[in-house]
Order: sequence, then structure tokens, then C-alpha cells
Amino acid sequence: QVQLVESKGGLVQAGGSRRLSCAAAGSIFSINAVGWYRQAPGKQRELVAFITSSGSTNYTDSVKGRFTISRDSAWNTWFLQMNSLKPEDTAVYYCAAARDSGWRDWGQGTQVTVSS
Repeated sequence: QVQLVESKGGLVQAGGSRRLSCAAAGSIFSINAVGWYRQAPGKQRELVAFITSSGSTNYTDSVKGRFTISRDSAWNTWFLQMNSLKPEDTAVYYCAAARDSGWRDWGQGTQVTVSS
């Protein structure tokens, strides 16, 4: 198991930007992809974005064109750049890493609140 440490989210004004980061505090051997989930109150957890070992990225439709996922060359740290934030982006955001068996390593989650 890998310890993942997230940056803090916080309160952001609508239309503003925020970059979240996730740092692996242990070995990250055999990771196939890294990504970000979020869960809003009363809603199911959803996969927001991920990037694979080949560099391919994928985004949920609601954030396409606004969010960008990236990682460092050693896969130790990955980021979620969030632009043009909307109140509906308010959620707890979790970074995660996927192995062959699925999404197995998780950050603790951080609250991102977007106000008007």
C-alpha cells in the first residue's frame, strides 16, 4: 500500500482556479494510472480524471475543457488543475492510484467548495 498525501482544497470563488496535488509517500511500484475522484453531498463518487502509463488522459464530461490532470516524470506526484470552477464542482476530492487489480491507493480527501 502506498501513502498518498493531498494538498488542501479550500474555498474558491466561482470562475476561479485551484490546483490540487497528490504526493506518494511510499513506493509506487506497478502503478498503471493515477487520477482523481470526487464525491458531492448526496451523490455517488465519480472518477473525474485519470492519466495512464502511456500518457493518455480521460475526463468526465462535466469537467472537459476546464480541468487538466498531469503528473511528474517519476509518477511521484500528480495534479488536478481546475479552472472556471462552478458551484456544482463542490465536493470532496480524492487522489488515487490504480494497479492491475484496480484503484487501490487513496488519499484522505480534501474539501473543495466553490462559492458564487
